[in-house]
Amino acid sequence: MSVTLYGIKNCDTVKKARKWLDANSVPYIFHDFRVDGINKTLVNNFLKQIDIDILINKRGTTWRKLSDNEKEIKTKAQAVALMVDNPTIIKRPVLDNKKEFFVGFSNEYYELLKF
Repeated sequence: MSVTLYGIKNCDTVKKARKWLDANSVPYIFHDFRVDGINKTLVNNFLKQIDIDILINKRGTTWRKLSDNEKEIKTKAQAVALMVDNPTIIKRPVLDNKKEFFVGFSNEYYELLKF
């Protein structure tokens, strides 16, 4: 299977993405950050294709709960550590389609992807 959807199961956007994948008969593995965890290797793989400013959700509750010091990300290593320690700060969903990563969901966007 070459499609993995990363996120958390109770996220509305993740639910929409899963519903779309199911309705379009796209086989996938769901990786729940809370249940299955996340590590530096996975985050670094995301960051090979996704800009830090796109991958970190600065509009969510997790970001708002961080201290001002934690929000001052000066290096990639700091960003990786922040995401490993707070996986719900990652914008969701992250779709791995044949080793190409895509962030977020829209019907139009997913229809353009070659599964």
